[in-house]
Amino acid sequence: MWYTDTIASGARVGGENPVRAEEAGRRLPQDGARKLKTFNPQVTMKKLFTVAAALLLTAVVYAGEVQDITVPDLKAAIDAKQVTLLDANGTKSWKGGHIPGAIDFKANQEKLASLLPSDKSALVVAYCGGPKCVAYKAAIEAAQKLGYTNIKHLPAGISGWTKAGEPTDKGS
Repeated sequence: MWYTDTIASGARVGGENPVRAEEAGRRLPQDGARKLKTFNPQVTMKKLFTVAAALLLTAVVYAGEVQDITVPDLKAAIDAKQVTLLDANGTKSWKGGHIPGAIDFKANQEKLASLLPSDKSALVVAYCGGPKCVAYKAAIEAAQKLGYTNIKHLPAGISGWTKAGEPTDKGS
């Protein structure tokens, strides 16, 4: 049985209760050594920070496992009707102009499973504004959580799509 006690210095110490140890026939160390039980908020915060950093890194790596797709390759997949597009720019941007057939990820996030193909190996491409935009990562993560394995990213985004002279649709 363990107990805690406060010694003269004010520190809390713990160890096996000597009375109960004798009753059970066990001997305690002769030097009176007891396990020190302390709570150090700095150590706890460091541990929490380390765990949070590891989780964040895992999320970044998880979303970074997808391959990029070029505008010409995406156009070919669209023409062959072999791709589902996720526009991660937000509803206002989607309404202003999106790649034809693209799903407004922000507006449909909750019902995404019903909008994606039943074939989990089907090509799914996520995009956002352009090369520096990272909003696409949320769409990729959502598709990965649903079990899709053939997910790609269009780094050119909608800006690269329109620069290439490709058409866009307006949303309603």
